Amino acid sequence: MRAAILKNALKVCIGIAIVMVAWLGLHQSPAIALSEDQKLIAEVWRIVSRAYIDETFNHQNWWFVRQELLKQNFTNREEAYQAIQEMLESLEDPYTRLLRPEQYRMLQTNTSGEITGVGLQIAKDKNTAHLMVIAPVEGSPAAEIDIQPKDVITSIDGIATDTLTLDEAAQRMRGRIGTSVILTLKRQGRRPFEISVVRDRISLNPVTAELRSPPDGTQIGYLRLSQFNSNAPRDLTDAIVQQMADGADAYVLDLRNNPGGLLQAGSAIARLWLDDGTIVYTVNRQGVFESFDAFGTAITDAPLAVLVNQGTASASEILAGALQDSGRAALVGETTFGKGLIQSLFDLSDGAGLAVTVAKYETPNHRDINVSGIKPDYRVTLPAPIRREQMGTDDDRQYLVAVQQLQRQLASIDQSQDSTHALTHSAG
Repeated sequence: MRAAILKNALKVCIGIAIVMVAWLGLHQSPAIALSEDQKLIAEVWRIVSRAYIDETFNHQNWWFVRQELLKQNFTNREEAYQAIQEMLESLEDPYTRLLRPEQYRMLQTNTSGEITGVGLQIAKDKNTAHLMVIAPVEGSPAAEIDIQPKDVITSIDGIATDTLTLDEAAQRMRGRIGTSVILTLKRQGRRPFEISVVRDRISLNPVTAELRSPPDGTQIGYLRLSQFNSNAPRDLTDAIVQQMADGADAYVLDLRNNPGGLLQAGSAIARLWLDDGTIVYTVNRQGVFESFDAFGTAITDAPLAVLVNQGTASASEILAGALQDSGRAALVGETTFGKGLIQSLFDLSDGAGLAVTVAKYETPNHRDINVSGIKPDYRVTLPAPIRREQMGTDDDRQYLVAVQQLQRQLASIDQSQDSTHALTHSAG
């Protein structure tokens, strides 16, 4: 009897449960269809969620950020871009940013072609949110006037730079050839000042090479590398091969005011000087290390010195750190800029792009490049900023110290060879 009562009660409960499920199914809110603008926001959110280096997303609930944005209605694509920009700004990482379609196309040409503007590589000053100059581009209008690494740009044509993203600031400095832009600069030890820069076409020719003959009779191959674009490895290889044929005994590689560029180009150039070993480690948000390595045979084993300064950044620091840690070259000059974060570019469905910080660099000896930079083996400061035409000449104290180091190294090699020859002759 009791079993029958329990059985009937169970049937009733199951029946009620079925009715409740049916009722919930009838009254469940239908899935909300996302607009095209909302889909774009969700696309950006998903890329950042999967790739961004900080898995705390600047100590915020990243899912909640998405849900709040998708509640909004957007009347046009620009409103969606603004929402995306605000979402990314909450990460407090100026390098993770939206690139509108036109900006994205211009960034892609910046690594392989020709640009028009003033020619400045810039970053965000973490203390003020204004722009900081990494370095002027070689051969650009900015390189010809009084703009230096670490200068802070507080306004562009009267627009405060702490209200602009990196790409918005870059776009304001670009423009038609012959037009001018007014920059307001702050420099340590000097009152703020304005400077007018005339925009021009900037050819991205990364390598300058010349064979030098100091009084002691050595032949020094002077190689200036202004940036790591897609042409740099090939052009530098050609220059080294030519200087080897011309009898170069040693080399000075000048990375001063080189703001970096393509990681792949930096790794390829490191392989010109290194037979084997790690060039750089990349570390993602899980702490997983990956490495770019040298393999095969270096193009030359001749002595090498590398010139660096505060404008040596990113891929330049990777190359300098690899050569220093491996003992392949001594660094001469000043502590480098300290940009050790890696950005990946993602194509968005509407033709825009997304730059996301996905990892950081470490040198082969696991030194963290970001912020701290790389200290030279021989610290040599200059009394005043050096002009481009003075680089690698007798007016360039950093270059002269590098040549002295190479001459001592060559003398040591000659003494070692003489000793070996003497021992061989005696044994014979």
